[in-house]
Amino acid sequence: MKIITGVDKLKQQIKVSHLDPLGFVPTMGALHQGHISLVTNAVSQCPVVIVSIYVNPTQFNDKEDLRNYPRPVEKDLALLGNVLRENDIVFMPDDSEMYPAEDKRIFSFGSLGRVMEALHRPGHFNGVAQVVSRFFDIIDPDLAFFGQKDFQQVAVVRQLVKQLKYKVKIIVNPIIREEDGLAMSSRNVLLTPGDRKNAPLIFRTISEASGMIKGSDIAEIRDYVIKTIEEKTGFRVEYFEVADDIKLIPVRTKKQMKKNRHYFGCIAVRAGKIRLIDNIKFPMA
Repeated sequence: MKIITGVDKLKQQIKVSHLDPLGFVPTMGALHQGHISLVTNAVSQCPVVIVSIYVNPTQFNDKEDLRNYPRPVEKDLALLGNVLRENDIVFMPDDSEMYPAEDKRIFSFGSLGRVMEALHRPGHFNGVAQVVSRFFDIIDPDLAFFGQKDFQQVAVVRQLVKQLKYKVKIIVNPIIREEDGLAMSSRNVLLTPGDRKNAPLIFRTISEASGMIKGSDIAEIRDYVIKTIEEKTGFRVEYFEVADDIKLIPVRTKKQMKKNRHYFGCIAVRAGKIRLIDNIKFPMA
């Protein structure tokens, strides 16, 4: 694999090695098997794959979170070296390469920007849109690979592609979990031992919640999820919503669920100082 840090050099390399389809996997590093599953999928479909490692400052509304975000570069490169091929590329730009001038663009994503993650992380998805569009402009990929764990981000990126008329196809990989069910996340390593031990409760509870839809309404299910998780000391539910995968508008009753839509239970939990997200598909009532 080739390691490139400059935008101009990357563009030159793409011209030299581009074979359709060109695959792209955006990451912020601190890689785990969830990321590697994305890269493996990209390698299986694309003769050339570009993996970015860049901690994007514009999508962090919490500056402490940005400072504390893990950056184990050597470990990341070793993991990628086991998957990527000779002509594949790891793109590791710095802030001056990604943002040679301040990015003042403001995006509007309708209902996507007013629910769940957007409410609790103001400005986050505008930062996501800035960096993803910048990558798409630089790389011009044919296929881009994202993880289902970042449920709302996937919806935002799809809307971004539509708004800016990119030709890239978005490929979504299923959530990869630890053996105890916890969704793999770069932030898991920051959990205290006690919080890490209790964290599988999140997936266990939303799994139970998805099975409750036949006999219970949304309000009752939400109350159950919040009560069950917050019984653990130090765990606080920021939100739990049942929403469709297009507009992400939360439903308040089962009667609001439309037969031609797919619904997911989406959750964000503060486990001590660490924020964890997860989601699971809900069957129709």
